[in-house]
Amino acid sequence: MKKLFLIFGLSFIINWIWENAHAVLYFLPNGESISQYMLLRSTFFDAIFTLLVAFIFIKFPYFNQRKWYALVFGIVVAVLLEKIALGMGFWAYTEFMPIIPFINTGLTPTIQLGVISYTVLSFFDLKIKIFK
Repeated sequence: MKKLFLIFGLSFIINWIWENAHAVLYFLPNGESISQYMLLRSTFFDAIFTLLVAFIFIKFPYFNQRKWYALVFGIVVAVLLEKIALGMGFWAYTEFMPIIPFINTGLTPTIQLGVISYTVLSFFDLKIKIFK
């Protein structure tokens, strides 16, 4: 249980930094910039996502040897979430957001869940090996 709290905490911190770093690439449909409240909600969701992925990887050893699945799964989920959010008008991209051709989603939100999930899982795997 302690491990899951640590995973959530590290994921929350990394996602908070990521969300704030790329917030300038978004705007709300009414022209306002993204609020800190929206960033906090997104950060919380992203940390929960990483926690769920970690739980699966802890519960099923098959995945623990294939951490790259976290990268792929995170990217697929991120693309779906971005498509839904953009389609429903929750936010839009500024002209500075790099767009991935063919899928038409922003680069930074598309890779965020996968990269951070993979990184956090890899960190804890490394930490376990060092302290055993």
